[in-house]
Amino acid sequence: MSNQSALTPVNTSAGKLSFSQGMILKGGGTFVSSGHVGLDEKGELVTSSLEDQVVAVFESLRRTLNAAGLGFEHVARISYYVTDLDAEIMQIIRKVRCAYLSTDHPPASTAIGISVLPDAGARVEVEVVAVVP
Repeated sequence: MSNQSALTPVNTSAGKLSFSQGMILKGGGTFVSSGHVGLDEKGELVTSSLEDQVVAVFESLRRTLNAAGLGFEHVARISYYVTDLDAEIMQIIRKVRCAYLSTDHPPASTAIGISVLPDAGARVEVEVVAVVP
């Protein structure tokens, strides 16, 4: 089986992306996302506040998961890449995360502090791994 038949790309926008926003791995029942930043439905970066940007990240992830026939309940792992990571920023991320992810069965997660993200103005990038039922 070639990689092309084992992988199904998931793109939720018709932008000029040079990558898939997500990928379903057919052989293992696994979905992996690209890193999502806080873009609204028009593809514009949300910069009004960090909390608004994190909400936009999760909404972008929701659109990609839904395009793959999944939801946040399928997420097994979530990784955060955060500029200037500190306890206050993590508190904002946790607050938003709790509105989207189960607090009874939260996914495994990692937060990584970085100096800069490729998207100018983005402060948080998030990627997920989900189980395809």
